[in-house]
Amino acid sequence: MASRVHRPLEDQEFDFITRMAPGPVLAFFTGTWPKAVEASRELESLVAELARDPEHGTRFTAVRADITRCPGTVRRYGVTGAPTVVLLRSGEAVATHEGPLGRAELLAFLDAHL
Repeated sequence: MASRVHRPLEDQEFDFITRMAPGPVLAFFTGTWPKAVEASRELESLVAELARDPEHGTRFTAVRADITRCPGTVRRYGVTGAPTVVLLRSGEAVATHEGPLGRAELLAFLDAHL
């Protein structure tokens, strides 16, 4: 599976990446407004770290989406804030967490739903 974070620029790219992924997709949604920026950066850094880790990165494909650039994707998965993490299987959401996550919380989320 992928060991990096994909950054689609629009809804069609998000759909393409998630359809082509060979397994589960960890989609995380970020925002650019002041209250979301720091938490989004921290989550992006954490997901990128896990995606490169041989133990965790082989379990999922990571894809980052900016809420303002992928409005159709945001509506489809019911994302209402940033940061938000959605675990997808075959394009369907199987688990969602809205709000900041630390490393231990994200690992627990992945362990519970992968």
